[in-house]
Amino acid sequence: MSTAKVVLGVVAGAAIGALVGVLYAPAKGAVTRRTIYRKGESEVDSLKDKFSDFVDSITEKFEKTKSEVTDLVEEVKVKVEEVEKEQKTSKK
Repeated sequence: MSTAKVVLGVVAGAAIGALVGVLYAPAKGAVTRRTIYRKGESEVDSLKDKFSDFVDSITEKFEKTKSEVTDLVEEVKVKVEEVEKEQKTSKK
């Protein structure tokens, strides 16, 4: 098979494919692009909402952990002070 025939076959196949695609397209190009754009906007909004929920969840968990750590630090301070007092009284 010659190169010219292969190139001609590829070009013919592409032209036929494009023609069939246009004939069987469900809507005009502008309508299809608008539909794709709207669907894209909807998906972006959905992702933004999910990301916002994720950030809120992480923030809530961070604040809870921060509070727990602060409480723990206070408890440790109190215990250290108690131990120091006990040591001072036992030395007397």
